[in-house]
Amino acid sequence: MPHVDKHADGSFTWIELGTSDQNAAKGFYTSLFGWTFQDSPMGPNDFYTMFQLEGRNVGAAYTLREQETSAGVPPHWNLYIAVSDADDAAKRAAELGGKVLAPPFDVFTFGRMAVIQDPTGATFEIWQAKEHTGIGIKERAGTLCWADLNTPDRAAAQKFYSGLFGWTFDPGRDEYIHIKNGDTFIGGSMPAPPNVPPNWLIYIQVADCDASTEKATALGGKVCMGPMTIENAGRMSVLSDPQGAVFALFQPTLHG
Repeated sequence: MPHVDKHADGSFTWIELGTSDQNAAKGFYTSLFGWTFQDSPMGPNDFYTMFQLEGRNVGAAYTLREQETSAGVPPHWNLYIAVSDADDAAKRAAELGGKVLAPPFDVFTFGRMAVIQDPTGATFEIWQAKEHTGIGIKERAGTLCWADLNTPDRAAAQKFYSGLFGWTFDPGRDEYIHIKNGDTFIGGSMPAPPNVPPNWLIYIQVADCDASTEKATALGGKVCMGPMTIENAGRMSVLSDPQGAVFALFQPTLHG
């Protein structure tokens, strides 16, 4: 079923863009993916943008905070992982060698979250859902379908994430490793290229990778890699939006 009302612990539950130009980002992503948006005020000159598809939430955007930009944080997509107890998960993350960059806090009545950096340097968020369950639709063009962990020390990363979320790591072809949460494949892992900080890369499903890549460039985005065919899987490309946030597109191969 494409509609999602609850996310299993250890699954990717939400994506959120931190950007330097929120209005420009809204224009880019709504044009590229057919998303609609709703803005909610968060202060006198501040608002949170909720992206939707078919009336269900798919992600969000906010303007990078002063402390983020002054620390040199570039525009980027945040990846949230579902947990049933944010406090317990943050404590375990620290015990497993991760850094708790922002200790657990409540986001109004929507949920409880923390910001974690794994032992290799890749950052992600944990989300204990209350009123906001996260992404409400999947397996559609315009929805999150996958995420890759790019890191130079995959052995350390595997130990951390399997300890924290119970994930298993299946060696794939070449250097690619598949990540499973329970019985579900949710993502993969590649060695981070030199000079690229460890990171999580989100994939958005599209109907036509080449056409969407071309559209993204026409809208001011840049192609970082591809489009290319992944044997027996589909076609993908890696892009950056006009503000510099990096994300990937994936067009699954239709079987049968």
